Amino acid sequence: MFFGYMKSTPTTYVMQYRDGEVVREGAGLSFLYWKPATTLVSVPLSSADVPFAFNEVTRDFQPVTLQGQLTYRVEEPRKLAGLLDYSVTPSGRYRSEDPEKLADRLVQAAQVRARAVVQSLGLREVLVHSDALESKVLAALADAEAVKALGVQVMAFSVLSIQPTPEMARALEAAAREGLQREADEAIYARRNAAVEQERRIKESELATELVVEERQRQIREAKMSADIAVEQQRSALMERWAENERQAADARAYTLEKTLAPVKGMDWKTLLATSVNGGDPALNIALAFREMGENAERIGELNVSPDLLRSLLSSSNSNAKR
Repeated sequence: MFFGYMKSTPTTYVMQYRDGEVVREGAGLSFLYWKPATTLVSVPLSSADVPFAFNEVTRDFQPVTLQGQLTYRVEEPRKLAGLLDYSVTPSGRYRSEDPEKLADRLVQAAQVRARAVVQSLGLREVLVHSDALESKVLAALADAEAVKALGVQVMAFSVLSIQPTPEMARALEAAAREGLQREADEAIYARRNAAVEQERRIKESELATELVVEERQRQIREAKMSADIAVEQQRSALMERWAENERQAADARAYTLEKTLAPVKGMDWKTLLATSVNGGDPALNIALAFREMGENAERIGELNVSPDLLRSLLSSSNSNAKR
């Protein structure tokens, strides 16, 4: 049968060649064609993912393995069909292995750009900043003439894994572990130091409080002492005032007594006694007479006392006793 039928999907770009000329092309076409004189070219337009694994050396001469995938899509199918054979048989199979070469070429172009980026970075930078590596490689692929010549757009360059050698990985792990341990020790020290500092502040606050309390108690004691001193001063002043008043009163009494006794100053006591209120008392006078006789007994030879005199003296003394 010499007639064939071609039906493509919307993500497949089909070109129909006859006599070396393109007579029909487009995505999602359906048509009949004359098999003996027709060549069909089918270029997929859908995006495709290509895995990769690169072994590269960093700036500090450390080997690393990059693993990931490259995502691309055909942007200019006519240009790609002019470089690689995408012709298909009536059954839809490619006549050559050129379609498989596209992925290899893109991976090679990506490896060249990735090598340039990796060699400009140290091992730690490559391991830590994979996003920077991806963006730089993707920008380099977008400007690559080899990729533009194929009519392909590289949509993404994703690094899924970056592995150093096992020895270097263990060394980095040890260094990182030591760093984390050191940070943990510093955190413990900082926490303890903060606790000590807080304890010191508490102690200082307690001491300051005690000093304030002591100062307030001292002020209270001083105020009490000042009050006691003031009371004692007032008491001393009162005693001085009382003594002064007593002295003035004694002086007044002495002055009064002196003025009172001034007229009789120098007089004999016997005269004073005789002139006193009780000086006219016969019993008193007889007693004074007897006293005088007692003082001059050596001069008296004989003394006679009549019974009447004694009776009168006794009666007088009894009456004075009853009074």
